[in-house]
This record gives sequence, structure tokens and C-alpha cells, in this order.
Amino acid sequence: MKLFLSSCFSKPWVRALFALVLIFAVGCIFNADGAFGRWSTHRDMLRQVSVYGILACGMTLVIITGGIDLAVGSVLGFSAVLFAMLSIHLGLPLLAVLPIVLGAGVACGLVSGTLVTRWRFQPFVATLSMMVFARGLAKWLSGGQKISSAVQQPDGSYSYVDLPPIFDWLDARLLGGNISAVTLVFIGCLVITWFVLCKLRYGRYLYATGGNEAAARLSGVPTVGARLLAYGMGGFFSAVAGICQTVQERQGDPESGVSYELTAIAIAVIGGNSLTGGRGGIGLTLMGALTIGYLEKILSINAVPESGRLMLTGVIIIAAVLLQRRKEA
Repeated sequence: MKLFLSSCFSKPWVRALFALVLIFAVGCIFNADGAFGRWSTHRDMLRQVSVYGILACGMTLVIITGGIDLAVGSVLGFSAVLFAMLSIHLGLPLLAVLPIVLGAGVACGLVSGTLVTRWRFQPFVATLSMMVFARGLAKWLSGGQKISSAVQQPDGSYSYVDLPPIFDWLDARLLGGNISAVTLVFIGCLVITWFVLCKLRYGRYLYATGGNEAAARLSGVPTVGARLLAYGMGGFFSAVAGICQTVQERQGDPESGVSYELTAIAIAVIGGNSLTGGRGGIGLTLMGALTIGYLEKILSINAVPESGRLMLTGVIIIAAVLLQRRKEA
């Protein structure tokens, strides 16, 4: 029996599923007078974790290559400001706004990837630089102010404009109010990531690069292109998350996304993706997102202070990494 359990828990998906089931069981016990049993609680949890989950999709790709991306939160903030300015203040059509915002996110990711691949920067240093730069760019573009439906006129007064229809579309509840539109966006990002990892040749390149970059390069794997793809898609998903964040907040805030990169990393790690690269998958990230989402929701409905939530989340991350390291030893 001991050998059987050890064999089972050597699999990342088993450990991730066990963590999710354990958190869910805690919710059933500490249910806040039945609040955990209501569908509205689960629906709201999915809505709240969706932006983090979208970021974690890109983080998963980067981590599989053996890298890390600290800039995703700042790129989210920059994308949020850019989207709000173009769609609300300038009133550009959606078909023009989306390519610009998504392209800007991809560009930020590619800059980070270029620093890592061409200039041999450590991923930590390269993405830390982009994190600072993108946050500064968001504040410069917005003048340090939130971009909302209130538009300042030359005489200093404010006039109010209508929000574009996409704000209602992405903030809607669908299927009889049972699921939020932003959750469907998250599911779409999961599908895209799964397709890249499991159905495209470049998915195999990502795993090979993270497993042993030198051996992969000698085997003819375009490791530079693989890393650029990972960081570029990380920027793409950050831009998608920035758009969703703007819609939920009804404004573009240059401070949006602060510390979100830490949550995205936590989701990937708790799910069981290996920080050393070469191992992992989007299914593990989904279980990590649900684990973090349920943990936050359970603590919230039981009125646990934010300080307690942060400390408990930190302990869980440490436990996940230690368990992962033990099984990889």
C-alpha cells in the first residue's frame, strides 16, 4: 500500500488533484452557514480567478521552457490603460482597438524574450526590467490617473461618455446568469494553451528547451524561437487579462495587476508545473487556479482577514514546492 501511494503521488496531476479535493473538503466543512453550497459562490469564484488564470496560461508556457516572467502584471496594467484610452476616450472601433492592445502585449513579451535569448539576460533580470518599464509606461500614458468614462475638457471640466458595448459583453452573465463571460475567456485561453502544447510542433520544442536547452539545440530544436514564442504568448495573455480587468473595473487603472505575477506563478507551482522546466501542462495550471480560487473564496466567506489569507497562501506554496522537489529527487 505504501509503495502504491508513493507511486501515485509521484505523478504531478495526482498531487494537484489531491490539493484541490482537500481545499474543496475544507470548504464543505467551513461552509459559512451553507454559503459554500450555493452555485453563486462557485460562479463568483470562477469570475474572480479568471484574470489570474489567464495570466497563468502564459506563465505556464514560460515556466515549461525553464524561465520565469515577472512582467505579466505590469503588462496587464499597461494593456488596461491602453485599451481604456483607445476604446473610451478616443472611441475607436473594437476591430481597431483589439489588434493594437494585443499587439502591444505581444511586443512587451517579445522584448523580454529577446533579452533572454539574444542578449543572454537571466529571465529574472530581463522580466524584472520589463516589469518596471511597463508599469512606468502605463503611468506615463495615463498621466498617473485612472482612465474612465469621465473625460477632462480643455477648460478643466469633465464630460462623461458612454462605455463601448464590449464592457457590457465581457461583464455579462450568460447561460441564465450561471457563468460570467470573463470565465469563458479564461476557458478559451486554456484551450489555446492546450493546443499549442499538445497539437503544435512548437509545443514539443518548448518542453525540449526546458528539459535540456543545450541538447535540444544540438538536436536541431529552434530553442530561440521556442523561448520567443513562450514570452510572446505570455505578453498576449497579459493583454487579454488587461482587457478583462478594464471591463470588470469599468476603467483603465495604471496600478492594475500589481503583484498579479506572484499569483500567476503560485497557480502554476501549486498545480505541479516544474520550475526547473521541461515538465508541466495546462491541466495542472487549471487545477492550480481552482485550488487558489477556492482557497481565496473559502477564506473570504469565512471573514478571514487578508493578512491571514496571504500567510496561508504562502505556506501552501512552500508546501507545494517542497513536495515537488521531494518527488523529483
